[in-house]
Amino acid sequence: MPKILVIEDEAAIRRVLVKILSEENDTYVVEEAEDGLAGVEKVKQDDYDLILCDIKMPKMDGVEVLEAVKKLKPEIPMVMISGHGDLDTAVNTMRLGAFDYISKPPDLNRLLNTVRIALDRKELVVQNKLLKKKVSRNYEMVGESGAIEQIKDMIEKVAPTDARVLITGPNGTGKELVAHWLHEKSERSKGPLIEVNCAAIPSELIESELFGHIKGAFTSAVKDRAGKFEAANAGTIFLDEIGDMSLSAQAKVLRALQENKIQRVGSDKDIKVDVRVVAATNKDLKKEIDEGRFREDLYHRLAVILIKVPSLNDRRDDIPLLIDFFAKKIASEQGTGVKSFSDNAVKLLQHYDWTGNIRELRNVVERLIILGGKEVSEDDVKLFAAK
Repeated sequence: MPKILVIEDEAAIRRVLVKILSEENDTYVVEEAEDGLAGVEKVKQDDYDLILCDIKMPKMDGVEVLEAVKKLKPEIPMVMISGHGDLDTAVNTMRLGAFDYISKPPDLNRLLNTVRIALDRKELVVQNKLLKKKVSRNYEMVGESGAIEQIKDMIEKVAPTDARVLITGPNGTGKELVAHWLHEKSERSKGPLIEVNCAAIPSELIESELFGHIKGAFTSAVKDRAGKFEAANAGTIFLDEIGDMSLSAQAKVLRALQENKIQRVGSDKDIKVDVRVVAATNKDLKKEIDEGRFREDLYHRLAVILIKVPSLNDRRDDIPLLIDFFAKKIASEQGTGVKSFSDNAVKLLQHYDWTGNIRELRNVVERLIILGGKEVSEDDVKLFAAK
């Protein structure tokens, strides 16, 4: 049931608005506030799907209410009510984030149409948030071990900043999960997260992939093309396996970090970019620096915050939770019932040597679910979990 708040200091107009809205749709729950201060207090205490707010009011005017609501609950659409002399202010409120404005005395059709559109928009925002939560579940960080709790705590502290982060750890430990959580919990979450696997791109193409190119820059450059840094503008770029990047590409990444500018291959024109860089590697970059394969100045630019993701063998207490998580996820993906694992089966899996880390565990759990009995037993593990 849509919940609407009417903030209006003139009692007669307030009553008319409440009456119109209540009669238009009996599912609308309409509340009222006699001034801006009272309205903001109500917003603090309750959730609304729409706010109608007068501009000229004592104690706190409509512009101040709009600014306060945008800080408290920015997803609530606000429709401003303007008197004849308030039109310039009403237009200005649109720049400040108001959904729309209506003039006094309100035209009935325009008022109701604006309300319907605003409520539809709020519903879309809610659906979007739910969809985002579903997406987030794909990158859920499962575990309660001290090492994982420490990483979660660090993400909470670091994500709201623009600090660059270097994530280290063996293959299959979930470094990309850390990168996704850093992005999704940041102020840049509405912007793109662009992933680049530096190890999967040939060294002669990495610069074009990252920075783009202009037509004719090389044989196959038949048209201008934007790179990943431009695509990540106002968002985050995740440079996975950055230890495999060529030295020439490293030099250009360093310049991008220093100056917030890039140049497409074959061009001398600077392009400004606003990008947060998160990098990951399974290599010992200090060793790579000593052997001349990685730039020390780039390392220090990237490793403002260093997050080390432990191997699965170093967090065995999390294995029962991970088995349960993967069993449910696989059942959901395959449209089958969730298959349980016996205590002995779980204990046996806890003592395996997980050289492939979480990625290997997930594959083994799927294999056991497909090939094991109704409940995965210790014997099933011995028979089907062999590497």
